[in-house]
Amino acid sequence: MGRLDGKRIVITGSSRSLGRHFALACAAEGASLIVNGTNDAALAAVAQEIAALGSPVHAVHGSVAETQVCNALIETCVDKFGGIDVLVNNAGIVRDRTLLKMSDEDFDAVIAVNLRGPFLCMRRAAQAMVAQGSGHIIQITSASGLVGNFGQTNYAAAKAGLMGMMYTATKELARYNVRCNAMWPVARTDMTQPLIDKSGKSAAELGFGEPQDVARGLVWLASDAASGFNGQCLTFNGQKTALWHSPSEAYVKQEQHPISIEELEDYYAGLAPVPIYSSRS
Repeated sequence: MGRLDGKRIVITGSSRSLGRHFALACAAEGASLIVNGTNDAALAAVAQEIAALGSPVHAVHGSVAETQVCNALIETCVDKFGGIDVLVNNAGIVRDRTLLKMSDEDFDAVIAVNLRGPFLCMRRAAQAMVAQGSGHIIQITSASGLVGNFGQTNYAAAKAGLMGMMYTATKELARYNVRCNAMWPVARTDMTQPLIDKSGKSAAELGFGEPQDVARGLVWLASDAASGFNGQCLTFNGQKTALWHSPSEAYVKQEQHPISIEELEDYYAGLAPVPIYSSRS
């Protein structure tokens, strides 16, 4: 018996890299899969690998930046498998530039795939899940979306947006028995390999796990063992796991009267928040 027996799962961007490992790990645990990608050969290859594991699989080609592709992903799952239990919003691209050099096209392309696409998939999946009375949406986020990253204004905005959509969906869909969580996978992938190469250190030294190991985190999050999780962000690198919570208050000052500018100056004068980066001297 697999941990995902009977689960009907849609994984966007699952023809290669970490998405492929997500799909294979879910298939190995008994899930029925809808896989997706823009490369025909890679998509056909992962579908064959899943079929070889004995799991039902259907492939939907196309970019999640297109509404019809997102709708087709969910509708294919419902038509072929009789419903949808889990949507994994994994598809993503990068167009890294510093803010001063980033073009409109760089920004818009990343937002289209990494934020608009998940919204479109979430909307159609939520409709199907509400109709059947249950479901689970998992957003794949990153460090950029939680703490930012140099050269990734577009990517960070998209991944932070996924977190905002996750928190909002949690509030809106809980009454329909539909959950929404996020996962920050810390893995060696096509996207992270250039960072690893540039550092001169190994992936393990930097805390990046192997994708097949990190995929275990998604299997657990998609399983019934995590049914009590809603509105959470799980990080996992294969050897370390943690939960990230939404921002909370710090340095709280409460008065019974309107706080003046002078009081603000006095209160914060003794506090020194740790800067993320220091400006050049």
